Amino acid sequence: MSFSVRPLVFACALALAGIAHAADQKDAVALKRVEVSASTLRMPQSQGALPTTITVITQEDLRQQLALTPDLGDAIGNLVPSFSPSTQKLSTRGQTLRGRNPLYMVDGVPQSSPLRNGSRDGYTIDPAMIERIEIVEGSNAMQGLGAAGGIINIITKQAPKQDGVRQEVTVNTSAPTRGRDGLGYGAAYLLGARSGAFDMVVGASWRQRGMYSDAKGRLIGVDGTQGDLMDSKSSDGFAKFGYEFAGARHLQLTVNRFDLEGNGNYTAVPGDMAANLPTTSTRGRQPGDAPRNRVLTSSLDYRDPRLAGGELRAQLYHQKNRELFGGGRFATFQDPAYGANIFDQSQNVSTKDGARLSWSKRGLLDDKLTVLAGADGYRDTTFQALTHTGRHWVPDSTYTGWAPFLQAEYWPLQTLSVSGGLRQEHGTLDVPTFHTLAAYNGVTVQGGSTGFKKTLPNFGAVWYLTGQLNVFASYAEGYTLPDVGRVLRAINKPGQDVAGFLGLKPVVSDNRELGIDYSGDRYGARVSYYTSRSKLGSVLVFDAPNQVYNVMRQRVAISGWEARANWQPLDGALFNASFAINRGRSDRNGDGQVDSDLDGANIAPNRLNLSWTQRWNDALSSYLQVSHAYSRDFATLGRRSAHFDGYSTADAYVKWHTDAIGDWTLGVQNLANTQFINYVSQTVGDNDSYFAGRGRVLSLTWQQVF
Repeated sequence: MSFSVRPLVFACALALAGIAHAADQKDAVALKRVEVSASTLRMPQSQGALPTTITVITQEDLRQQLALTPDLGDAIGNLVPSFSPSTQKLSTRGQTLRGRNPLYMVDGVPQSSPLRNGSRDGYTIDPAMIERIEIVEGSNAMQGLGAAGGIINIITKQAPKQDGVRQEVTVNTSAPTRGRDGLGYGAAYLLGARSGAFDMVVGASWRQRGMYSDAKGRLIGVDGTQGDLMDSKSSDGFAKFGYEFAGARHLQLTVNRFDLEGNGNYTAVPGDMAANLPTTSTRGRQPGDAPRNRVLTSSLDYRDPRLAGGELRAQLYHQKNRELFGGGRFATFQDPAYGANIFDQSQNVSTKDGARLSWSKRGLLDDKLTVLAGADGYRDTTFQALTHTGRHWVPDSTYTGWAPFLQAEYWPLQTLSVSGGLRQEHGTLDVPTFHTLAAYNGVTVQGGSTGFKKTLPNFGAVWYLTGQLNVFASYAEGYTLPDVGRVLRAINKPGQDVAGFLGLKPVVSDNRELGIDYSGDRYGARVSYYTSRSKLGSVLVFDAPNQVYNVMRQRVAISGWEARANWQPLDGALFNASFAINRGRSDRNGDGQVDSDLDGANIAPNRLNLSWTQRWNDALSSYLQVSHAYSRDFATLGRRSAHFDGYSTADAYVKWHTDAIGDWTLGVQNLANTQFINYVSQTVGDNDSYFAGRGRVLSLTWQQVF
């Protein structure tokens, strides 16, 4: 159930980056009130539960972005400037939010797996099944384990609000203006219906992606290790069934099955970083099985709005994913016991089960106080296997946790909202005795259990200076584990045991934010400053010879600025701007001082996003966006360690709306055909992963709703 936000409640009351671009509708462009679901904020009817930056990518926003790019990572980055640019690969590696990994969810069901982060959590559902995306920026523990950088909650399609049937058919195709083998196409069908107490949404999609080419027409190098979106196919089956009984009580079952698999028809040709020559591709079968991602997400939700004068919400969920990575004859995989020059590839298998229970009550103390109480329980079992030799690279590890929480929002004055809460995390990590691979000296690590307990506070306030101007401040702690699998598999010294291993201790990060925002009839603006610190952080460091990232536990300090503005000079026209400055440092030498820059795998570049939406008449509308990532030098212990050149890209589309034959959208990604190397490849890549970004791509989308 979604709820309308109270006007001008901190950041989201502005229709800024998350507003609907209503120029694609027949009505005039308007700055609309945003709705945020209880599965994201948990607190009912108000965002004062956590006064921080929240961005809602509406269905119209999503349609606009998908008319330009098939990648959700690109779509989010174009609307959230503190989110790292996409690598355009089957991986969210390096896509941080405010310098830390976000927690991805689908209808409140966690998709991320901190036990072994395969960086596939942004590719677990087809965009056709998405109603909107709600993003809470900054470390917080409101949803439990994993939200070090914030929360990205994907809300799936909703049934019609009134009795009846609604159908939606979408067909799209795309191709580069230069290059070959780049034709891609796909289709999706959705059926929503409501009849009395019953409601349902079912859908299916299928997509075939061609090769990507850079601005010079060269095939972009396939990522044979992490996996790739190009030269791949995907399918999705989605179903949601609801039943309302005994008044307004509601029971809902949701199931989504998503499969994305590479075709394996191309192999990479190493580039040359020194000569600025990107990695390219040539036709030829990839060795082993092509990388793939197979995900099953299901949940059973129950809501009773009239229990003991409050509202009860309960959810049971199950999520299982299999992430197969590309293979190689990497030094890490070699072991004389299995022969010489061994080829192998790895697969993560993760199963998550959980329960979420909350009860809230509004209207206390003369309608000034709202309270929320509840508890979450979850169990995550994950391992990483080498599929050709049957070895376990990461042992079968299980994290079991439960967390009671209490949250309250109080209005001492009509112009002041104060909120705060506590969440107490109880967790146990169980790991069996295991042997590391020969490359890590084949040591035996004594298994066992290690427990964690942490009380995590949050508090904040919003002060309404006028009917259009407010200031807000907040403090919230986040709680997650480091990538346990990376830590365990890299142990290379004998005599280690799980219970006492420092590298497994949780990452506790605090997030502080201070901001001011203004919302007028025709324009709005907002500026905020944030910091995020952790005494024992988790930093990814690239091991180029083995094409893997290792975890280093270091003190981390992150800070940044965000500014957003919108302007509606005339009915039918809307301009948006957003800008982010991101800074991150870590203690690389362990002397207690943050002395080294976080690299491109750990923090986003400074970024400016601009957009113009125009409704020309009832049938014709257009959209133009420009994004600039600023250049940056990186230093480690005072010495320059990397450089990012920066780049600018522009995208545009024209949309023709007809009632009889649907909506037709012609989109152009990378309008100026700019040649660039992606952000992560420039800063932490090597010759094998020096990937260019896509050149100009034309796309045509047809959609009919009836």
